[in-house]
Amino acid sequence: MLKIDRFYDARRELRKVLRHTPLIPAPLFSTDAEVYIKPENLQITGSFKVRGAYYKISTLSDAEKSRGVIACSAGNHAQGVALGSKVNGIPAKIFVPSTAPISKVEATKRYGAEVMLIDGIYDDAYAAACAEVERTQAVFVHPFNDDDVIAGQGTIGLEILEEMSSVEAVVVPVGGGGLASGIAIAIKTLNPNCKVYGVQAAGAPSMATSYHAGLITASSSVKTFADGIAVKKPGELTYDYCSKYLDDIVTVSDDEIATAIVMLMEGQKLIAEGAGATALAAIHFKKIPAIKGKKVVALLSGGNIDVTILSRVIHRGLVTSGRSSELNIELLDRPGELTRVSSIISGLGANVVSVNHTRGNAHNDINACFLRIAMETRDFAHLEEIRSAMQKAGYTVND
Repeated sequence: MLKIDRFYDARRELRKVLRHTPLIPAPLFSTDAEVYIKPENLQITGSFKVRGAYYKISTLSDAEKSRGVIACSAGNHAQGVALGSKVNGIPAKIFVPSTAPISKVEATKRYGAEVMLIDGIYDDAYAAACAEVERTQAVFVHPFNDDDVIAGQGTIGLEILEEMSSVEAVVVPVGGGGLASGIAIAIKTLNPNCKVYGVQAAGAPSMATSYHAGLITASSSVKTFADGIAVKKPGELTYDYCSKYLDDIVTVSDDEIATAIVMLMEGQKLIAEGAGATALAAIHFKKIPAIKGKKVVALLSGGNIDVTILSRVIHRGLVTSGRSSELNIELLDRPGELTRVSSIISGLGANVVSVNHTRGNAHNDINACFLRIAMETRDFAHLEEIRSAMQKAGYTVND
């Protein structure tokens, strides 16, 4: 089992490359708890992953460094390994799933690593990396199932406790479990009374399933835009650590993650990738009732989201929170009706962004028509207020 001394050793080594990421108040995410964010999206590579990767590489002997390193990653670990290899002057070959965001792939190349794109997801890249290690005898830098990597990630736990010794709960994203393992070991060793909760995407719940089943369980497939935590099977080390040190693991949907990303952008002026926003999504959607009334730190683990999907994520988040809404209204096709409908909507403070007009069908009156109106609204209660006003005005509103 990992000892706390290794975490402090990792912290000393990481001072060469780390940025300090201070705790930031985030009252927008909960009225029931005092929430703070640990913004690792501001880290040098845009993610916490540089901690574990760099520390692992720093522990290698000269003979090991001469053979070079190999890693597999959806993108963030790849950048950490690439940076660590560049600083230490050793070659790195990174196996990356073809589903990884282009921005992460290009960033890895800029650090000087050789990138091998592999069809599939993380697990497919892992298999290819293992085969290359067997062929070349290079050192494999595992993204989570390695004690040195876990110790590097766990330095976050040390920083949280040093900045806020009174913290009562820490909420952490979970993929393979290296981050959650490191933080939980550090926190529980130094402050056993502090709770540590893990959060996974509902479309990639392998650690949550394993944690609650009491044995390692692989998911047959993963489906989430949170590519950084899209892992089919947890590691043996990380499963053992998470089982021992985490107080619970919960899941959040992609819609809930998207909502958290929008809230971070608007309320905190922070950009998060899907994996990075899971902890805050769990807090906002009350997936962890035990944190009510507590002082809570949520880890924003990374901000390397591909800009090509950001607009879709924002739209999904607006829909999920009731900020982007639609009404389907049946009415008579006669002059003045559209003006009347628009007046009701504007009078209640909503903004019409598009209108689609279609004629009625064989089951409606001959002079009937349908309006599909897209609006910007405050929330679902606002939408319901508009719906009720339409019905009181004599219009039929179809769901």
